[in-house]
Amino acid sequence: MDIRLGDILHMKKPHPCGEKRWVVLRTGMDFRLRCLGCGHEVMIPRAKAEKNIRRVERAEEEQEKQKV
Repeated sequence: MDIRLGDILHMKKPHPCGEKRWVVLRTGMDFRLRCLGCGHEVMIPRAKAEKNIRRVERAEEEQEKQKV
């Protein structure tokens, strides 16, 4: 799965604050993610994160939509 810095991940299960969206701060064998609801940051193994991803929003797609 191609995950890049700045992508917004929509996860299957919500964070305890109720938010399902996370922004990617670091990639590699582990991901560093920040909750878009409360700002909590976590390190999670890549395999576990990829298993729980429902949808990926790219930062470039957002910019292209605004230009059109």
